[in-house]
Amino acid sequence: MIYKKIIPSSLLGRSLIIVFAPILILVVLTTFIFYQTSWSIISKRLAQSVVADINVIVKLIDQNLKPEAIQIAKNDFKMDVIYKKDTDLNPLSFRPQRGILTRRLQQSLEELERPFFYDLSNLEKGAAIAIQLNNDLLIISVHKDRLYNESAFVFLLWMFFASLILLLLSYLFMKGQIRPLKRLAIIAETFGRGLDAPELKGSGSLEIRQTTNAFNQMRTRIKRFLKQRTDMLAGVSHDLRTPLTRMKLQLSLMKDDDAKKELEYDIKEMTAMLNSYVSFVRGETPETIENIQLNNLIKNICQNLDREKYEITETYSRKIDTSGRPLQIKRAIQNILDNARRYASKIQIDVSANNDECFISISDNGPGIPEKNYEDVFKPFFTLDPSRNKMKGESGLGMTISRDIIRSHGGDIKLSPSSIGGLKTVINLPI
Repeated sequence: MIYKKIIPSSLLGRSLIIVFAPILILVVLTTFIFYQTSWSIISKRLAQSVVADINVIVKLIDQNLKPEAIQIAKNDFKMDVIYKKDTDLNPLSFRPQRGILTRRLQQSLEELERPFFYDLSNLEKGAAIAIQLNNDLLIISVHKDRLYNESAFVFLLWMFFASLILLLLSYLFMKGQIRPLKRLAIIAETFGRGLDAPELKGSGSLEIRQTTNAFNQMRTRIKRFLKQRTDMLAGVSHDLRTPLTRMKLQLSLMKDDDAKKELEYDIKEMTAMLNSYVSFVRGETPETIENIQLNNLIKNICQNLDREKYEITETYSRKIDTSGRPLQIKRAIQNILDNARRYASKIQIDVSANNDECFISISDNGPGIPEKNYEDVFKPFFTLDPSRNKMKGESGLGMTISRDIIRSHGGDIKLSPSSIGGLKTVINLPI
């Protein structure tokens, strides 16, 4: 809708509209009412006063008291009089204007019942009024103070500047109230990207302080939960390695080759699962945020791939810089490439970016995944074919770890069919 395009999107802009819109409407209505009533009455009275003085001058001239009339006009009425004999009124020499003052002056001059004309085009120098007296012409220059009252415009200017001052004070006040919300948004975004966000101090209005306290409590609970999960997985992985080591020692003493092979396979499978748990725990451990040259990072990962066994192509649109935890991002990309290498022989890597995000697209020609299972593969321990995944040495945590890492950096992972017949995985990260 149109009003959505006009109304500002920021809370500060909308708050200022709520505060200033009534003030603006009040100023406009006050100006309109003042112009239509008070200013109209003032203009009428000023015009009547001027015309009354002109009428006195005309009567004195009619009584052959022209010198006295000119003297009175100059000293008492603030008017300069020019008397021209045998001169007719020439309306083309004057330029009347529109407005309330013009209408009121014309209405008052019509009461003289004599031909007249007036010029208000240069009111700063005064008004020129011409009146036909039989065959003679009376030209009167009226001082602007007789027709113009500056106090009315002073009132309007005072009201206008007072509104601007109120708007400025409202802006400063609302900006101070919204500043804690901006800090909360920045801290929430930082914490959502997996960075170590500091605890917020409560400030601002009561509602904002309550929101800040609720966020701090949520932050504490989430950090405690993540620590408990990490400690639990680390403890389980550590505790299981000890019996596995004993089993390997006992297995080396067995003489039954068939039973020995079956047990070796089971031990390798359990070891692979434990390695996945350890990798998952590593993804939760703190790592320093660094500037990352994404092209170089992906090239380093691809150097370790067997290019004789796999057909790998890399495409880079431009040099891309981002920030994050290099080892974690490398682990996330490596997990996706490992999945592609298990089931495909051809892998395409395309790296691109826009002004806000960068995209890492990994396509393969493997069997792919049904669309209904796109979200399921990110669940811990989910496998499409358990027997096949055991043969491949999978534990079902690779994609889970990758998505957790990417989302902790403010990005996401999306799956779609590949143009070369398999699966396409797109990683997006903020720049």
